[in-house]
Amino acid sequence: MKSNIEKNRLLTLSLLLVSVCLLSCQRRQAMYAQPKVTPFKESDFFADGRGVRSPVPGTVARNKHFGDEQLLHGTVNGRLANDFPFPITRQVLERGMGRYKIYCTPCHGMTGAGNGMVVQRGFYPPPTYHQDRLRQAPPGHFFNVITNGMGNMNGYAVQLKPEDRWAIIAYIRALQLSQNATLADVPADKRSSLEAQ
Repeated sequence: MKSNIEKNRLLTLSLLLVSVCLLSCQRRQAMYAQPKVTPFKESDFFADGRGVRSPVPGTVARNKHFGDEQLLHGTVNGRLANDFPFPITRQVLERGMGRYKIYCTPCHGMTGAGNGMVVQRGFYPPPTYHQDRLRQAPPGHFFNVITNGMGNMNGYAVQLKPEDRWAIIAYIRALQLSQNATLADVPADKRSSLEAQ
């Protein structure tokens, strides 16, 4: 008796599952075969017979930023920017240092030498910021790389707003100065204390 009840339950459950599958397949097929206008096909819905419509006046393209070209794209007249879009202050450097520690040190390391923790664990090393090519690269180059990525590095446009990208670049410039400074770069009033050491 007990086995008949279990067989009936199993049969009922099986029929229920089969009917759900059939209904979902039919629904999916109905969604796939719905009436729609595909790109560049004729349409009898509009008087001009075109399926593709022109954008409504005033439409702004998605992911299209308008405004300060240098701030938002790192370019001036379509060329990589050679300077920063705003003055670099201590506050900007501190912000850049904070963002750098979060987003950049895993690969680039604390000094920008390209020896971060993931590199120490076997990841391919990024180039050091202290080579001549990158010391001479314009800030717009760094903005482009941070925004779009390069090589193994993904772009950070989603994670970092443009002002933070510029702050990181300012901090990278400070790192480059710190690792390649000479005694002549030190202010005269501080130079004597360094020479004494």
